Amino acid sequence: MKSVLTLILIFFSGSLFGQQRVSTAIPTNDSLRLVPADTLLAADTATARKYDIDAVVYSNASDSLIFDVTKKKMYLYGNSDLRYKTTELKSGKIFIDYNTNDIEAYGIADTSDTAKVKLKQTPSLKEGTDNYEGEIIRYNFKSQRGYISLAKNKNKGQNYSGEDVNKVDKNTFFINNGTFTTCDNDTPHTYFGASEMKVIQKDQIIARWIFLYIGGVPFPVPLPFAVFPNETGRRSGIIVPTYGQTTDRGQYFRNLGYFLAINDYMDLALTGDYYFKGGWGARSRFRYAERYNYSGSFNAGYSNVIIGEPNDPGRKEQTDWNLSLFHNQQINPTMRFDVNLQFLSSNYLSNNSISYNDLLSQDITSNATISKVWDESGASMSVNYSRSQNISTGNLNETLPNINFSKSTSYPFKKGGSESLSDQEWYELIGYNYSGQFTNSRRTTDGNLEIHGGFLHNISVNASPKIGYFNIAPNVSYTEKWYNKRLKLENKVLQSVDPVTKQVTNRDTTITSMINELNFVRTFNMSVSASTKLYGIYNPNFLGVESFRHTLMPSVSYVYTPNFASDKWGYWDSYTQSDGQVIRYDKFGREVFGGTSTGESQSLNFSLGNVFEMKMAKSPNDSTKEQKKIQLLNLNASVGYNFAADSLRLSDLNLSYRTQIGDLLNLSGSSSYTFYDYKGNLRLNQFLASNGKGLFRLTNFNFSVSTSLTGERLKSKDDPSTQIKNQGGEDIQFNKKDNMTLYDDSQAPDLSIPWNLSLSYSYNFSKPSPNESFTYSNLNADLGFSLTKNWKFTVRGSYDFDRKQISAPQITIYRDLHCWEMNFTWNPLGTYSGFHFELRLKSSELQDVKITKSGGFGSGLR
Repeated sequence: MKSVLTLILIFFSGSLFGQQRVSTAIPTNDSLRLVPADTLLAADTATARKYDIDAVVYSNASDSLIFDVTKKKMYLYGNSDLRYKTTELKSGKIFIDYNTNDIEAYGIADTSDTAKVKLKQTPSLKEGTDNYEGEIIRYNFKSQRGYISLAKNKNKGQNYSGEDVNKVDKNTFFINNGTFTTCDNDTPHTYFGASEMKVIQKDQIIARWIFLYIGGVPFPVPLPFAVFPNETGRRSGIIVPTYGQTTDRGQYFRNLGYFLAINDYMDLALTGDYYFKGGWGARSRFRYAERYNYSGSFNAGYSNVIIGEPNDPGRKEQTDWNLSLFHNQQINPTMRFDVNLQFLSSNYLSNNSISYNDLLSQDITSNATISKVWDESGASMSVNYSRSQNISTGNLNETLPNINFSKSTSYPFKKGGSESLSDQEWYELIGYNYSGQFTNSRRTTDGNLEIHGGFLHNISVNASPKIGYFNIAPNVSYTEKWYNKRLKLENKVLQSVDPVTKQVTNRDTTITSMINELNFVRTFNMSVSASTKLYGIYNPNFLGVESFRHTLMPSVSYVYTPNFASDKWGYWDSYTQSDGQVIRYDKFGREVFGGTSTGESQSLNFSLGNVFEMKMAKSPNDSTKEQKKIQLLNLNASVGYNFAADSLRLSDLNLSYRTQIGDLLNLSGSSSYTFYDYKGNLRLNQFLASNGKGLFRLTNFNFSVSTSLTGERLKSKDDPSTQIKNQGGEDIQFNKKDNMTLYDDSQAPDLSIPWNLSLSYSYNFSKPSPNESFTYSNLNADLGFSLTKNWKFTVRGSYDFDRKQISAPQITIYRDLHCWEMNFTWNPLGTYSGFHFELRLKSSELQDVKITKSGGFGSGLR
């Protein structure tokens, strides 16, 4: 029976009066209820009226609650509260007519107001997530239609109000003398006012003769018609252009277009530019995404750039284009497909972009890779396409395909169940691994095209037995390269005759040709190494330091590589010049995997690693906190000796170090030293020590230090997610600010950090011979600070100490204006000096309401 459950209690209670909070509600299941055996309680066969209430109605009032049984009306006074399904009404006075399901709510007079004008406890209606406020609310439960006098609505950052609001159906309102704003201030800084407004929930707001008010002052020119989005997330609509002016291209409209939200998984944006001095541009962006599966986009752009007046003799015109494709997909847990392709004309970025990073770009790289892993066998394979384009020189390097296959180390003699090294026989530790690669590359340099390809195979056999305290690691590596061509160089003598003296001069020239034939280049090397670790510990137990530890890691290795440049291997060839000099060359030196090394090598290499650590004492009162270990310094040294070399057998001494001072400083550096003497710029086969010039001489030194300091974080604990939910509750795949805008907020400032400073300094000194030296030192700085919670300043740049000049400085200023925001970027120096100013509404639905001004970079033919 569709009877009103609330009325069961009310009909048997008569009239209720009281000076305390009164509550009426019907429990759905009361185990104490006694039902007498009365035939009158049989099922009611009467049909419920069409507009009867079909759910429990809960009501509360702090003053009084009166129910008129005869008229079926209820009156609530004082902080009244009425709840029905997802609808809740609060007011000073609420009147309910159960015959018509109508409700009226009024505020009550504020006794503190001597003029008796102000009201308190004014009606507030909540429907789901929507809230409405006004002086008078009339509402029908069943039809969900109503009327609100002097109404206000707040819904997810969008607020509208009006003198009269009439709700004609579940989602449609008509408002007289209404306002619309995204500002949540009690007195909005910015709002739109119109005499007539139509609100369609989760769709749009339509208004006629609308004024924009800023600080309460209307913009003098109204819009005859306007449509505002009334739905969060992505939605279709017009992309409002940006107006500005450049020195050489004149006034312009940029980014005029249309955004089409096709569905929750794909969208399309079409935009264009127009310049008053001539020239135009068009762009398209198609995006798609399905969470946890794939995402990607396709972008295309074309522009016609014109510089100068129509009759100007220096007028320039050129066309630029751009194509890019991005795709990322996890096909299954063991297979992945990634694409990042970009193709563009050499001047597209300089003529069309206002991004400082784009303007400084010189190389455009593209990649596409599909990879597969076989976990059980330890094998993996990838197929890759790569492309590198230098937009300054036009040089192009392209590889298609590049196929890689690798197999992790396998132990064919290992017995089942033997895991510990001590339990295994020496032959069980013998393993092998394999890797293979096929590459086909194309290179264009100064208009000359070169195509090379080949196979590369690597097989390595190794073992890792432990003898006493030493780890022994013998290894044999075999490499085989397959090529379909080889280099052929020949000498040709050219004769020239002096027209005056008639003297004949011979001049050698080299003729280069490629011989197409299948060739195999086979090389190998053998090595053995031994390493161990030694520890030294000192326990001072002083100033909270429990112990110091010094770890010493000596290693020695021997590597043998034959001389594959000798004639018996057949990998090198020669030709003879006219003076009898024989020139040897590598027949495969220009191929994708290179040729072979020259000279035999029997190298004995030594290395010594040092790690200095400190362990802090644990507090006796803290049983949970772990002891703190601090790494003080990493210091490494290496040197080698080649027994097979005919001279200069001793290699340079190389040192490297790295340390970190808490979270404050990171320091690292390296240096190289030679043991041989020089005569001019020529290195002699004589030790410095034998000539009384010391043991060694510094040839290279580099040092770098960096630090990052940050002020106290004031970030709120309630960090709202940027994900948007669609109507079905699933995560929409795109950023919320993609609603009818192409604005990139990836560099939005973090106002929760009062200040931050990043500094890095690098110094490099090179002295290849006693007569020449080179130095380079550079300081990079990035400073950001907030004078107040609304102001954010960022200054970044670098200083070249050798040239005594600043490189790529940039200053950015951000101002949070509550419902507005200001961005100003200034590049004071360099080729792309200029500024960009922007003032816009923060609301994602109204970000096209903005003022922009640019000058300098991003304009002109390059």
